Amino acid sequence: MSAPRSTASHGATAAALGLRADLQLVADLVPRGSRVLDLGCGSGELLDVLSRERGCTGTGVEKDPAEVLRAIWRGVPVIELDLDNQLDEFADDSYDVVVLSRTLQAVLHPQHVLDEMARIAPRMVVSMPNFGLWRHRLRLLTGHMPRSRDLPFTWYDTPNLHHATLVDLEELFDERGLLVEQKIALDEQGRRSRLGERAANLTAGAAVYVLRAPGR
Repeated sequence: MSAPRSTASHGATAAALGLRADLQLVADLVPRGSRVLDLGCGSGELLDVLSRERGCTGTGVEKDPAEVLRAIWRGVPVIELDLDNQLDEFADDSYDVVVLSRTLQAVLHPQHVLDEMARIAPRMVVSMPNFGLWRHRLRLLTGHMPRSRDLPFTWYDTPNLHHATLVDLEELFDERGLLVEQKIALDEQGRRSRLGERAANLTAGAAVYVLRAPGR
């Protein structure tokens, strides 16, 4: 199952429904009719759009009770689970695609979560902020931790447990045996970068990856 390129018509629809720019791209990377598991689904907006616009079925996983209630209000099937410890609740190959959007940096054991995702579905869509952005590097030179649209929190009040560059992230994918089928560098507004992959580790605010599980 190949991941289709994004289309302007769907992007416009997603925007009209209030998706963040990066989630519009994620939605377009999910093939129509897929069974989707959205880890760290928040209030369920991505699954809502995938269900309405792309004929997908799916389940969200979220541990924040307030966000779980918002997802339920949307009519999105959601389960309250801890990603670090409870993904064994899902059977092997029980979904077609697992989405992990801007959440990998907030789990205790990213490598374990990636391994579980590869067990649950043959395709994964993963996005993560890029700590290697040039603006972050300059701020470190001033003696301060980086803050930006992608990393908006102060160092003492952040849900992010890990800060990685895109190079670090891709090394982790390789270590876990995951194959990168597609990489989309994002600008600091969460849109597809005009620079593409050129010097993405320096110029991208974040990136979205389509990954294939080993042997699939």
